[in-house]
Amino acid sequence: MRIGLIADDDSYFRMAMSAILTRQLGFSRIMEVGSLDEALECLDQNSDVSAALFDLSMPGMKTPTNLRIVRESFPHARVAVVSGSQSRRDILLSLEAGVHGYVPKSLSIPELTGALQTVLDGSLYVPALLADVEAPSEDELPTETGQGEPNEVDPAFMLTRRQREVLDLLIKGKSNKEIALALKLGEGTVKVHLAAIFRHFGVNNRAAAAVAGMRACLEDLHLIKTH
Repeated sequence: MRIGLIADDDSYFRMAMSAILTRQLGFSRIMEVGSLDEALECLDQNSDVSAALFDLSMPGMKTPTNLRIVRESFPHARVAVVSGSQSRRDILLSLEAGVHGYVPKSLSIPELTGALQTVLDGSLYVPALLADVEAPSEDELPTETGQGEPNEVDPAFMLTRRQREVLDLLIKGKSNKEIALALKLGEGTVKVHLAAIFRHFGVNNRAAAAVAGMRACLEDLHLIKTH
């Protein structure tokens, strides 16, 4: 049984994509969500998802770099961006994050179906328009910091609303189980969000993330008071 996930805040487009996946590409079940947080929770609760499609403009996405945590946390799923953006920056950041393809929404139905088939067959799909789009300047294309130095924030990897909620509870000393109960999430989903938080602050453990998070909160309060 082939199961797919469509993450897009446009319900009509989700309906169209669902039809393509079921009628043309042999999927028997499609799950639909409208935000990145919902997509992460859905993937955590459904380990048999074989393909996940993401829109870049839905709530929580902020930057294509957020897709890296999807690839790292759910390595068995084929992940592709299906987006209205034809920005070279978005395409390159998505591919750099490790997605298996970048599919423009502007493609015709046969072209879109063929692009998704390429991804499902195990190949990387890169849109032909990439060669025609003007290259960005260096300051428009952020460089990944990788592991980074402790407490060095990676500006390319922004936290979602749910990840900020997890961080708030982490700062308060809550365990993964307590965070999961408070936010009504699975513990696996909490671990996914924690991994994103670690990457954001360039740290590799809970204590360092809590310290970095507290420091960021204090800096925000200082900025508010001085304005």
